[in-house]
Amino acid sequence: MCERCDFIAARGSKADVEEGDRLMPAFDANGLLTCVTTDAATGEVLMVAHMNAEALARTVETGEAWYWSRSRASLWHKGDTSGQIQTVVEMRVDCDQDAIVLKVEVGGDGGCCHTGRRSCFYRRVITEPDGRGRLVFDDAA
Repeated sequence: MCERCDFIAARGSKADVEEGDRLMPAFDANGLLTCVTTDAATGEVLMVAHMNAEALARTVETGEAWYWSRSRASLWHKGDTSGQIQTVVEMRVDCDQDAIVLKVEVGGDGGCCHTGRRSCFYRRVITEPDGRGRLVFDDAA
């Protein structure tokens, strides 16, 4: 665990995890939790990322989204270089504490995707008459 993570409790019983009032995250074998980030006002899914213990602790402490970049193998303060700071309005943990949902307000130009789009989910999968899937770009994303 990281130095600043003293508020994160060790895993307890199933009842402690599911019904207790302590944060007892179930990090995966790589030390990560999946984090789904949504727009606090609209509910739109903006991105999916991962958090290690340090990113989780910094997010709780600062009220801004921090993630673990798997591709860069480093801590990542969302918006630090782009200005797209994600201010956390609400943080939720799922029943077995292995996933996080952040409801955020996005600063800067309001974008979240490295492609310049508002959301990382800018393509829909549609099924063609022959049963094959195809991607369709959403202009609004």
